[in-house]
Order: sequence, then structure tokens, then C-alpha cells
Amino acid sequence: MSAVVLLVLLSTAGCAPDPARPAPAPSAAADTPTSGIDVLFLTMMVAHTEQTLEIVRVGLDRAVDTRIRTLIAAIDVTETDELAGMRGWLRDAGPSAMAVAARHDHSGHSDAVAGLARLRAAAPGDVDRVLLDVLSAHQRTAAGLARAQVRAGSSERVRELARRIERSRTAEVELMAKLPAAPPGR
Repeated sequence: MSAVVLLVLLSTAGCAPDPARPAPAPSAAADTPTSGIDVLFLTMMVAHTEQTLEIVRVGLDRAVDTRIRTLIAAIDVTETDELAGMRGWLRDAGPSAMAVAARHDHSGHSDAVAGLARLRAAAPGDVDRVLLDVLSAHQRTAAGLARAQVRAGSSERVRELARRIERSRTAEVELMAKLPAAPPGR
């Protein structure tokens, strides 16, 4: 997929950067994301990761199965670290990148709001099943965004992050598919 096609797809989803604002100028930082596509990916992943962290934190409060709790605790640690790194890269990319990130509205194309509502409303005996369903869908979306970045991005550092995200989110989804929701009272 070309960068132009990715930008067109993302713009129809409401994620494209403002065309009136140029991509940030190169800086002294090594392999700083300077293309619009790199900044867009980082911006989208920051918003997506913030939502993931909200999902797992609600899950940590409500999940019963210890295997699920262990998995989501690991996701919390990993994605908190990734979030700090992505925010740093956006800061390094300059004020234009930070402005794009500040203006990005992820709500129009995200499954997290509805998923969080389902998770919060789930009966105690259904929490584990609902959590696995909501989180699996959310992580599949992250893996898809990451695959697109690997093909279209220009910063090798950002593309390597996207490769790691794609691998880890895909592995999480596969693992979640093997975890049956705990029966009530477990």
C-alpha cells in the first residue's frame, strides 16, 4: 500500500493530518519521524494506546481469571512504555507534529468507547468473556494500523516500532483466543 493510498484511507476515517500544516521539519534527533505518514501513525497509535490502557485498567479492576489478569497486566506495562516512547518521538518531531497529535480525534473510528461501555456494564460472570472480546478487537485494529505503517512509513525507527506492535498485538489476540472466559465464581 502506498503512502498516498494510506493517507486517503485514513482521511476518510477522519485521521488524516491537516493538509494546510506541513510535516515537521527534520531535527537533530536520529531518524526523527518527519513524514506526515510517520507523524500520523504515531498520533493514531498514541490515541489507540491510551484507549487500550483504559480497557486493561478497567479489566484489572473487574477480571476474575488469573491468566487474563496476568496478560492484561503485561499489556499495561508494555503499552505504557510504548506510549511514553511515541510521545517522546512526537515531541522530538517538533511543534507541527505535536499540533497534529493534539488535534487528532480518534473517537469517530474507534471501537474503544463502545467496548468500554460493554465492559463496564458486563455482569460479574461475563466480565472475562467481554474483556477478551473487546480487547481482541481493539488489538486487531492496532495490528492492522501497524501493518500499514510498515508498508508506507519512511522512518525506519517508526517502521520498526510498527513491526513490534504488529507482532505483539497479533500474538496477544492469538493468546486471548486460547483463554476461555472464566466460569462464574472462579
